[in-house]
Amino acid sequence: MLKSKQKSKKKSQTNQETQAPSLSKKELAVQQKKVDRERKAMIRSFQTYGGLGAAIGIVLFFVADYKLAIAGGGGVAVLLLSYKYPRLAMWGFMIYMPFAGTITYWVGGGNAIFQLAKDGFYIPGAIALYQEIKRKKLSFLIPPQLGPALNILLFVCLLTLAFVNGAQQFAPKPQGQPIAMGLLGLKVFIGYVPLLGCSYYLIRNKKEFLWLTRTHVILAVICCGLGVVQYWLLLTGRCAGTRGYTGEALFKATLDAKCLVGGSLVFSPEQSMIRLPGTFVAPWQWAWFLIANLFFTFASAFNDPSLVWQLLSFLGMALVFVNSVISGQRIALALVPVFAVILLVVTGQVTNLKRFIPIAIGLSILGFGAMALFPDVVTERIDSFVSRWNASPPTDFIAHQAEFTSKGQDGFFGNGLGRATNSARMFGEPRLIETYYPKLLYEIGPVGVMGFLIFVTTLTYLAFKTYRSVKDKNLRGYGASYWVFILFISYNTYYYPLDVDPVAVYYWVFAGLLFKLPDLDREVAQEKLEAEELGLLDNKRSSKKKPKKK
Repeated sequence: MLKSKQKSKKKSQTNQETQAPSLSKKELAVQQKKVDRERKAMIRSFQTYGGLGAAIGIVLFFVADYKLAIAGGGGVAVLLLSYKYPRLAMWGFMIYMPFAGTITYWVGGGNAIFQLAKDGFYIPGAIALYQEIKRKKLSFLIPPQLGPALNILLFVCLLTLAFVNGAQQFAPKPQGQPIAMGLLGLKVFIGYVPLLGCSYYLIRNKKEFLWLTRTHVILAVICCGLGVVQYWLLLTGRCAGTRGYTGEALFKATLDAKCLVGGSLVFSPEQSMIRLPGTFVAPWQWAWFLIANLFFTFASAFNDPSLVWQLLSFLGMALVFVNSVISGQRIALALVPVFAVILLVVTGQVTNLKRFIPIAIGLSILGFGAMALFPDVVTERIDSFVSRWNASPPTDFIAHQAEFTSKGQDGFFGNGLGRATNSARMFGEPRLIETYYPKLLYEIGPVGVMGFLIFVTTLTYLAFKTYRSVKDKNLRGYGASYWVFILFISYNTYYYPLDVDPVAVYYWVFAGLLFKLPDLDREVAQEKLEAEELGLLDNKRSSKKKPKKK
């Protein structure tokens, strides 16, 4: 008995030796010294740049006020650290973005600098990452086949900026500042395209990929949890909302009614009018956050290798469903269940009965439970959706927007970049167009719309080919979920989610992740091959050690 235990112990030791890298003590010491040096350098950088930011903040506190002190001091520190550590900046950018609205209005008092703070992470981080990739002589545009389509779109945009915005700028009586409006409009339009390369190079292995997907699950759970608490505070009267308002004010979102997190909201239950912003600036941004996170939580729920993270992802999905009902966002209430069904079909989960049946039962319990607990709320939301659809069907709304946009068309290159972009209103009065492709038609004309369609069609096609080439079942499941999201957003024209957070960020980030999947697939295949080789080696060793005959 003792001999057998010793043999098994020796066998386990030999297995560990074959698996562990054969590093000498000297090499391990060198490696540890390198890690220590990097850690000390990072601490020094944080101390230096943080101290500089604090000094600037103190000066601004006495010269201006505390809001500008936080924005100025913190902004300088973030800019310098983001350029120094671009990968850390990308993580900070993606984590800060869902809370930007809350920080803007609850810390910054509505100061626009806080809303733009996310770009303090993104822009210097993207520049530094681009420089790093170019030094390694790699292509920053991912995939490289997207280059011709992007060049066409960029060329058309530059023509519009030069010949339309430029002509307006030098007209006898220019309306606003057309060049500045065009530059900001261009930034809003394609300013986040570099996130394709940033997210691709940010993820270096499967471990980091799972780290990112799990981070988004945590963000979804936190934000949706705060959304539920926000609704509860309004429902119980701890936040007044728009109760007691009169006339049109009962139906308009206002910052004066903000509650716990986020920005402007409407809560007039006596008028059956509820529009909640969650952690974002405005209610419709919250709706698109819920729609986007259905895809991401679904992907992790069905494909994460850890059972714990699968369960947490299912919790995230459940909270997305709950917020789609209680937030009063008709678009979320309509699309979240529809795309849940589409994803089940596209990813093949419908045929996986062992997993599909429990999920179907769970979602049914969630739906019937919500109807039992909040019958008035569910009934009101459904009635509101039906009445709104009957009063103004989305198809008629889009057709009407396209009609008056085409009538107001001015030449092949449109009326100028930024001319229908809400965030460019500081440089001139923009035209309000609430659907995406009519907005593009108004700004960059039919030539620009054609260029954009070529670009997103190329991206969607390449994304489809990429995810279909992945062999690993779980990674392929992630790819399928992300591809459906890319397909939907590429051709969606209802409102303009590609112009505003969070979809303006998520679209490019998760496209970059999808194009990374083949590299991760090769990593998984290599791990399986090594495991098989190790198993064969163990079998050979065990076969050589045959028991002696008596």
